[in-house]
Amino acid sequence: METMLDLRHVGEHVTKANRIFVVDDNIELLEELENLLKLGGYEVTAICDGTQVFEVALKNKPDLVLLDLKMAPKTGFQIADEMKNSLLLKDVPVVAMTGFFTEKEHILMMKLCGIRTAILKPFMPLNLISKIEFVLGRRFEEYDPDVT
Repeated sequence: METMLDLRHVGEHVTKANRIFVVDDNIELLEELENLLKLGGYEVTAICDGTQVFEVALKNKPDLVLLDLKMAPKTGFQIADEMKNSLLLKDVPVVAMTGFFTEKEHILMMKLCGIRTAILKPFMPLNLISKIEFVLGRRFEEYDPDVT
């Protein structure tokens, strides 16, 4: 994953850093994402065990959750569904990080679980930041590397 991107000014126009939960059982990716998002000015909570997400989120409500779908023992679908059915967490946007986004049954499952959107692994750092900013309502469109 490329991290040679200057993200120091991404969240400058925001007075309070957005709290983002990054949930993935791949420790190496989790650490990369945590470092990337901290450089971008976000407050980051990295969680490698999906069974802890709901409890931690109730104590320290995130502004957004980046969620791997393929984890064990609790899948990203189960975590998103738990959040969707919680009065305190139902409005927290969830962005799935997945390698199987294009399969129709997974797209339907994401919608049923309340997942707002997804980003396909592997992804570029700028695409991830753009997706986050878009979901948080700070951008009107997502970054498209094919458009100049």
